[in-house]
Amino acid sequence: MPVLGLGTWQNDDPDACANAVETALNAGYRHIDTAQAYGNEDAVGRGIENADVDREDVFLATKVWIDNLAHDDVLSSTEESLDKLGVDYVDLLYVHWPSREYDPEETFRAFDELVDDGKVERVGISNFEPEQVDEAVETADSPIFANQIELHPLLPQEELRDHCADADIEIVAYSPLARGEVFDVPELSDVAEKHDASEAQVSLAWLREKGVTAIPKATSEDHILDNWESLGVELDDEDVEKIDAIDRTDRRVDPDFAPW
Repeated sequence: MPVLGLGTWQNDDPDACANAVETALNAGYRHIDTAQAYGNEDAVGRGIENADVDREDVFLATKVWIDNLAHDDVLSSTEESLDKLGVDYVDLLYVHWPSREYDPEETFRAFDELVDDGKVERVGISNFEPEQVDEAVETADSPIFANQIELHPLLPQEELRDHCADADIEIVAYSPLARGEVFDVPELSDVAEKHDASEAQVSLAWLREKGVTAIPKATSEDHILDNWESLGVELDDEDVEKIDAIDRTDRRVDPDFAPW
């Protein structure tokens, strides 16, 4: 799984979304993230088709929404996702939230069938807390590959990261720029100035130092390229310690059906 990907949450203008995906892939990105709930799988598929990159070289992930987590609904809605994306399989399929129609036995039975049928390469979970992580690991026949969670310098999630590491589960960070809040954090600005980088690049570099894959959402070419250039930012131990010591917590995504 490429360590930096393009997120597409709230990129619901079809042309803008397709252009962002195409631009990102042509710039070097090889990881694209979407979801049924985003309403843009068809646009993401169009962007992949238009890019000068082979499908086999793209790590493509989508998520099953909480209304579609009953066994038969997982199967039918995933078929719809594949049709919209214009692909035969996805590299990673997530349970979007452990909520509403989520039943571990029934949900993961369907996910395992999709893996067996070659329509899904890897099984993922999203917004799972340690208790739900353990339940998923115990229930699914397929290995749980990744847990996608909100994660950034203002919400470091150290306990959950350690728990997933112990279970050999990758972490994927959504909203890795705290939905723009990282630009107003003095510690990040100081480190950014030191490296002649942006606060966004520093935040993404910090996540990389933690072994976390980030999927920042971006629509403009400038932001897509700025995030991509974060791969060239190398933080030292002092930088990491300074960011780790930020005394501020800010969770940006907190729906009433969340498990925390």
